[in-house]
Amino acid sequence: MLDVLIVAGARPNFMKVKPVLDSVEDLGFSTLLVHTGQHYDAQMSDVFFTELGLRLPDRSLEVGSGTHATQTAAVMTAMEALIDEVSPRAVVVAGDVNSTVAAAIVAAKAGCIVAHVEAGLRSRDWAMPEEINRVVTDRVSDLLLAPSPDAVENLLREGYRDDQAVLVGNVMVDTLLTNLDRALERPVVADLGLEPAGYVLVTLHRPANVDDDAVLADLLRILNEVAADLPVVFPAHPRTLARLGSRPMSERIHLLEPQGYLDFVALQAGAACVLTDSGGIQEETTVLGVPCLTLRDNTERPITISEGTNRLVGRDPATVLAAYREVRANPPAARRPELWDGKAGLRCAEAISTVLADATWRGPTSL
Repeated sequence: MLDVLIVAGARPNFMKVKPVLDSVEDLGFSTLLVHTGQHYDAQMSDVFFTELGLRLPDRSLEVGSGTHATQTAAVMTAMEALIDEVSPRAVVVAGDVNSTVAAAIVAAKAGCIVAHVEAGLRSRDWAMPEEINRVVTDRVSDLLLAPSPDAVENLLREGYRDDQAVLVGNVMVDTLLTNLDRALERPVVADLGLEPAGYVLVTLHRPANVDDDAVLADLLRILNEVAADLPVVFPAHPRTLARLGSRPMSERIHLLEPQGYLDFVALQAGAACVLTDSGGIQEETTVLGVPCLTLRDNTERPITISEGTNRLVGRDPATVLAAYREVRANPPAARRPELWDGKAGLRCAEAISTVLADATWRGPTSL
């Protein structure tokens, strides 16, 4: 019987599963790495296997794109057949994408132990598909591997047992610290004709920001204003690029294709400030000590505000630009949360090992 099946499906998942996969194997467990294919092109997926030293997936489900329902259903159908074939004792899922919730539901119904890496994060914004995925995944999981104390508190308030909710730290930080020196050697900043601390980095991909024409127009106005101060580097997600079309944009905005992991870390580390709607970038900038302005009304990662360099600024141009001017004049002090130390993957593996060794382990709490 297979010990541990580990699922990755989208760009953020690869950085999260790598430390867990390595540590689980170091403890002597058999593993199977599954790529669902939610992100399936070279720039959004393949480059991460090469740059992170992540082995090629043992199975590729190749579900591709589609609506939330179509994609989730495709992952569930393929995962059901795979789990029936390989009979894993445990299934590990990470993050909050459609692949995460789909694999977790199928594994739970098959009677596998389900471990959720990055459990307990809550934005409390039900308009975010990711929030629904997080809550449902946690609900069907046996083991909840939380990155921060606030995530553990969320889980305990929701009625989960304290032996289910384990504070392990942030696995993305493991990957960041492992690869930081290599990333800093990359020439991407110089290749753009820029200097360290001489540009602003921007990412936008959430539907609330890029699918609404009025909101996107406001965000572009912000970027054009920021570009009058410093050049802007804008690696654009494919769906964002499609929405941008031929909208007017400052010549000082460098519109790029999605970057590989190492180049993107280099761009973050060299930025004077980062403007983003991403969750993971809030965490990475915290570790790198780079000011981050999150273009959202809420965050599931409040520790990056209380113990990091992040600031929640919404999308109103006047508010965002005032915050930008403030952090340019007075950058926040760098602070790193406890257990964001490069050993989260090991703690995840040890928690999974404990559960696998306990024949009396109880499943999800009845809330």
